[in-house]
Amino acid sequence: MDLISILINGIPLFYLLYLIWKILDRKRHQNCYILDYECHKPTDDRMLSTKFSGEIIRRNKHLGLNEYKFLLKALVSSGIGEQTYAPRMVFYGREACPTYEDGILEMEEFFHDSIDKLLKRNKTSPSEIDALVVNISMLACMPSLAARIINYYKMREDIKVYNITAMGCSATLISINIIQSIFKNEKNKVALMVTSESLSPNWYTGNDKSMILANCLFRSGGCAILLTNKLALKNKAILKLKQLVRVHHGAKDESYNSVVQREDAQGNLGYHLDKTLPKAATRALVDNLKQIAPLILPVRELLRFAIVLFVKRMNRGSINGGPRPVINFKTGVDHICLHTGGKAVIDGVGASLNLSEYDLEPARMTLHRFGNTSASSLWYVLGYMEAKKRLKKGDKMLMISFGAGFKCNSCFWEVLRDMGDGNVWKDCIDNYPPNTLVNPFLEKFGWLHDYEDADTFHIPDDYVIP
Repeated sequence: MDLISILINGIPLFYLLYLIWKILDRKRHQNCYILDYECHKPTDDRMLSTKFSGEIIRRNKHLGLNEYKFLLKALVSSGIGEQTYAPRMVFYGREACPTYEDGILEMEEFFHDSIDKLLKRNKTSPSEIDALVVNISMLACMPSLAARIINYYKMREDIKVYNITAMGCSATLISINIIQSIFKNEKNKVALMVTSESLSPNWYTGNDKSMILANCLFRSGGCAILLTNKLALKNKAILKLKQLVRVHHGAKDESYNSVVQREDAQGNLGYHLDKTLPKAATRALVDNLKQIAPLILPVRELLRFAIVLFVKRMNRGSINGGPRPVINFKTGVDHICLHTGGKAVIDGVGASLNLSEYDLEPARMTLHRFGNTSASSLWYVLGYMEAKKRLKKGDKMLMISFGAGFKCNSCFWEVLRDMGDGNVWKDCIDNYPPNTLVNPFLEKFGWLHDYEDADTFHIPDDYVIP
């Protein structure tokens, strides 16, 4: 009788212990791990040299002296080298009249290269993929690109599928957020994330200076990433997601209009990059960092910054100027993986976070070697860090991306083991950083500055680009 009474009285305690165990067990299965990733390296026949860039510009009959000078200035200061890649239709001379099939073939070439290598290296069958998230912002087709991947690899009928468009350069972290949500609700899942951009149908052929800038920055690329929440695969994982923050300023007209797809006065479709873009990016970055900083930085740094900021405000009336207080993200972050939106973006974020050239080197070198590959650029930057053997077990890494809308997304990763694979950089990593990032555009086309009169300027038909 006493034993029965003890058991009955102990039922609430046993139930409480069971609930605690269930909560702990569920949290163990909610983690998001990256198992591996594969960045796409297009074939050498798609490499965009300075000479061929000049040929593309010369083919655009809408351009005159003023536009040539503008492009020269933009390219010289872009930070982009001579080994970036363009879509095939540019090399066929069809940038002014791309076909629907051009965009599809550009994506399928990337899919079949990166996904094949990723699955083969990890000995993963397509039938083992439980969720597929594809983000290609500037190409919408039917069936979707995600459906094309499922059909090609004959994936399961019950696979969860998400096909994301129009999210811009920040789409990678939106995709991570979707996969994170799946992992929080379902155990033992494997997800494949595919991120890229289709440039074939989006090459601008007009003369609007705010729209032609996109041709100077964006290049072909892509990445396939394998993720899981399986505890059995934890020891194989390279990164663990700790925090993710998304900020969207679409309600602010200035931010919303800073990057817009539109037609110019002649009806040429392209992407308008407004003068308000740097301001919109700064606002979004500040708001994002305000949210993620308390989640990833040590309390001592947060207190130090709060005290310095308080003193600064109290002395505002008696002290003019002086440096503004800057929170030191390096107290809780070992590596900054920054979107290669352009030299100005890298410089701006570096100044805002008081980062060293060592911190910015991966982003600068990625911009030089691969250009702005849109949403996939973060993974090329990660690849540079890995190829340089910077990433050690226990290190913390902050990813920051920007996108039209205007958005700033960030996520915080923990490195689970030493990373040192050469990946997409293996053939050239020993050449980086180079002695200089200066490209040959000014040397080859600087003679344009010798001309002043746009009305009388004319390039001879027999002129040969050096």
